[in-house]
Amino acid sequence: MSLTQAGRGDMPYQVRSLYRSLLRQGRQFASYNFREYAKRRTRDAFKEHKNEAEERRIQDLMEKGKQELQMLKRQTVISQFYQFDRLVVEGGKELSQKGNEGGLMREKDTGWD
Repeated sequence: MSLTQAGRGDMPYQVRSLYRSLLRQGRQFASYNFREYAKRRTRDAFKEHKNEAEERRIQDLMEKGKQELQMLKRQTVISQFYQFDRLVVEGGKELSQKGNEGGLMREKDTGWD
């Protein structure tokens, strides 16, 4: 068995591994919007190229995916330096009525549940 034949059989595993790594890394974003964008972008890119059969094109896409993963790792580290209020869709605090004039005031979420 040649080295290229061994690499071909391993390619589906590598593709799945890259897909899972990208999704896992995207979940590390501090911001809900960035997490959802990373998940949607990863899924869409893999769906778009799921029927790709040309070996050279698959290798190029894998390289691009690895570069994207490295970029995501850098960006998630940077995003963790900033504190964001949790959104309502994440189970964050809702606005409540407070104040003398009955206006809506924002409640600060002091930590994760």
